[in-house]
Amino acid sequence: MSDNVVTVMTFKSVETILEVGGTQSWAMSRERAMGCKYAVVCRNASHPKVEGREAHHSAFMVGKVSDIVPSTETEGRWLILFSEYALVNVADQFEGRNPVRFWTTDDYSQDIDFDALDFKPMPNLKKRPVPKPVTAATATGISIAEAKVALSIRYEVDPSNIDIVIRG
Repeated sequence: MSDNVVTVMTFKSVETILEVGGTQSWAMSRERAMGCKYAVVCRNASHPKVEGREAHHSAFMVGKVSDIVPSTETEGRWLILFSEYALVNVADQFEGRNPVRFWTTDDYSQDIDFDALDFKPMPNLKKRPVPKPVTAATATGISIAEAKVALSIRYEVDPSNIDIVIRG
């Protein structure tokens, strides 16, 4: 059985992605992305602020998706958090104009063997995603994803290592 994959095209570097715990500022369906086991990160070398040296449209990182939380950069967009990552160098892995695409591992069977990748745990985050402060005026509650991010900051653990149970 194949697993779902979200593929993104970014100008951000490996270092930037590792600093924030994943790749962010994506306009996408959170629900659809939560159904993905992997994220394939491809290079946008045409962007004026490009940070990496990988070839345009090449895949340079694969992350195991641990959560989808609000972006710390762009309001209304999403941060795809990784529990583990692997560096790759696979040419011509992106097509189209939309920087977010959804595939399956079967779609990558000729180019990426997900089971054979050397995944490493994400480093301790230096710049952890910081949720917006809750005030009396905005106290309508927070999502489970936002609570996980806040707790991960407080207890210095990856959000994927936090389980929340609601009883009611």
